[in-house]
Amino acid sequence: MDHIRNFCIIAHIDHGKSTLADRLLEYTKTIQVTEGQMLDDMDLERERGITIKSHAIQMEYTHNGEKYILNLIDTPGHVDFSYEVSRSIAACEGALLVVDATQGVQAQTISNLYMAIDHDLEIIPVINKIDMPSAMPDEVEDEIVELIGCKHEDIIRASGKTGEGVEDILNAVVERIPHPVGDEQAPLQALIFDSVFNSFRGIIAYFKILNGNIRQGDKVKFFNTGMEYDADEVGVLKMDMIPRKELQLLPDIHR
Repeated sequence: MDHIRNFCIIAHIDHGKSTLADRLLEYTKTIQVTEGQMLDDMDLERERGITIKSHAIQMEYTHNGEKYILNLIDTPGHVDFSYEVSRSIAACEGALLVVDATQGVQAQTISNLYMAIDHDLEIIPVINKIDMPSAMPDEVEDEIVELIGCKHEDIIRASGKTGEGVEDILNAVVERIPHPVGDEQAPLQALIFDSVFNSFRGIIAYFKILNGNIRQGDKVKFFNTGMEYDADEVGVLKMDMIPRKELQLLPDIHR
């Protein structure tokens, strides 16, 4: 469990967080980026260049000779999708606060930040698009310091376009964000933060294990509805769904 980090990316719309997420995935060799905004798989998302639905993906990163599992949730930035963001925040211990170097802190940045603070998330501030000719990193850095009271050296300057600062972000995720806590021997408890319906597979629930473990074929009970279901398949989220026989609170990070 010490080698797991759960974090999300929060920002105002069009501040480049999905492009920055692509660079994180590319740097960790999770995927080979062939086109922009790889996590945005809806046609409308690709057409408009915005994130509408939260997207979760697992990365592996080696830091100081040790392997870590990084679970990332890329969240929408538009105010209309705040509920999507709130569910993602509840499943994480940390957040990347991404601010556009050309625009500075904006309304939805503050709104999402307050949600993250209410959930006691560790905030890692990132100034994105520093490669732009109109970038104002010094002024934006002062805005962030005034907003969250951090130190100037805590702010990471990055570019989703060039990849600058990506390694610093990954190192900060490992070093600053706390690992999840729980009891592997306790009965299964999990937090469902998203779900979709597939006409062939049925209900696909995205969840974070809080205690215990779950195996393929286990019977699970949803506390909100009281309904019971069979777990026909369990697995992890990469670019595709990777089946596993069992999901544990303390996973083997080499798998």
